[in-house]
Amino acid sequence: MRGDTLRKVLPKTIPVFIGYLFLGIGFGILLKEIGYGFFEVFLMSFFIYAGSMQFAAISLLKAGASLGTFALTTLFVNGRHFFYGLAMADRYKEKGWRKALLVHELTDETFALVSSEEDMTSEERLAVSLLDHSYWVLGSLLGVALGTAFPIPSEGVEFVMTAFFVTVFTDQWLTRKDHIPALCGLFTAIVCRFLFGSGNFLIPTMLVLTVILLFCSGRKKA
Repeated sequence: MRGDTLRKVLPKTIPVFIGYLFLGIGFGILLKEIGYGFFEVFLMSFFIYAGSMQFAAISLLKAGASLGTFALTTLFVNGRHFFYGLAMADRYKEKGWRKALLVHELTDETFALVSSEEDMTSEERLAVSLLDHSYWVLGSLLGVALGTAFPIPSEGVEFVMTAFFVTVFTDQWLTRKDHIPALCGLFTAIVCRFLFGSGNFLIPTMLVLTVILLFCSGRKKA
């Protein structure tokens, strides 16, 4: 990866760096609190690399959940990533490990960056993806270090994920002209929250959004 490519995309990833740093610190602190250390945090952040699911995994680990529960929870919490891959299929023309790596790196924030600029080259997308991933790993390890060195209270730490999603939503609203997907996501989540309650609205929201996005995609192709 060329140095000029890194210099070009680095400024674009600074907002993600700030968000991932604090999100990762929160995750590291919470995982350290239930008895895990640097090795486990590194493995989760490097291989799983799914912020919302990693936070959810903390509660599942505390409850002693089964592997089946983990699998189903991951499917529902991170099911949206299937659509990220589909949306980027035409742009990710690479083959082999490079394409698999790019798809694996498609978090919410990375997808927002690489999908917003159609003229971004393959090397630039890879650079953005790897930089974002490194920020998450760094933040997670810092969280473990801080949790080990200082008695940091964990109350309210989980809210950093919600705050960061609000930031991403605001950034996409300001930078993209088409606000229909954002509005669909917002109002669907609000309606399902009132209909199904705070503990059960995620799955209905994802199902309704899937139908809406598939319908809109079909209309555009037609």
